[in-house]
Amino acid sequence: MRRPWRSGNAGDAIARVIAVGLGLSLLALGGLLIYELVDESWQSITEFGLGFITGTTWDPVAREFGAAPAIYGTLVSSLIALILAVPVSLGAAIFLSEIAPPWLRNPFSFLVEMLAALPSVVLGLWGIYVLIPWVRDFLERSTLGHLSFIPLFSGPPFGLGMLAAGLILSIMILPIITAISRDVMLAVPTSQREAMVALGATKWEVISGAVLPYCRSGLVGAVILGLGRALGETMAVTMVIGRGYNITASLFRPASTAASAVASEFNEASYSLYISALVELALILLAITLLVNIVARLLVWRIARSPGLIRE
Repeated sequence: MRRPWRSGNAGDAIARVIAVGLGLSLLALGGLLIYELVDESWQSITEFGLGFITGTTWDPVAREFGAAPAIYGTLVSSLIALILAVPVSLGAAIFLSEIAPPWLRNPFSFLVEMLAALPSVVLGLWGIYVLIPWVRDFLERSTLGHLSFIPLFSGPPFGLGMLAAGLILSIMILPIITAISRDVMLAVPTSQREAMVALGATKWEVISGAVLPYCRSGLVGAVILGLGRALGETMAVTMVIGRGYNITASLFRPASTAASAVASEFNEASYSLYISALVELALILLAITLLVNIVARLLVWRIARSPGLIRE
């Protein structure tokens, strides 16, 4: 059979041109974005070199800029969010897809999707008025205060800090991971479950032996999407993390992420090198996000090529 775009059908040829053009436009937009970031940050790149990535000083008055604390804050806050959100998200997804009755599944699924659509500034305001006082008075003073001899839990109970940022990020990515994981589990063929039941498996054995192994690549994808949201989140984190620019093991001290530093200081940048340093910080954040997505794609491909549950 001849290919449609080589036939005399003008409509197929036009549709092909439009589809190819739209696909290439995404690549062009990505390339233009990278080019613009590199161009605007070139002054900082030439001024500091690799020392910008390893530097720990951020002093606009002395014209010294280093991105290490912001990179550290970005990675640590996202890691805290994943540790807190992934078990809850997967448990909720299992409940909604495998255990909950239909009359309960539908409203709960709608609630999860609605939470995923909440604006980050709304969650940030909730974090200021509800989360931070709770973290300060309950976690930092009452509970974790007795563990102050551990560097991870040392420091004054401000409420603002890395712990609050990790908590707000976990709340933000929890409905995203839950909704995607639920859809992935619902896409598992019924024959997988029936095969396990026919072998005498219990409900939990069906979930652990048939459902989860079959959709593990989709679950990894859901977690990576949540991680991408956590890495790039700006407003909510800016409102609860404080403005401390340091590398510390304590979860109680104010810190910064790359996104929060750019958002909070860009309007204050009064000279070209300052602006260039902030743009380079954004460029580093983009590089981290791209690297995470590439690694995630390779991981998903590797999992998808691994032997399946049922072998002939």
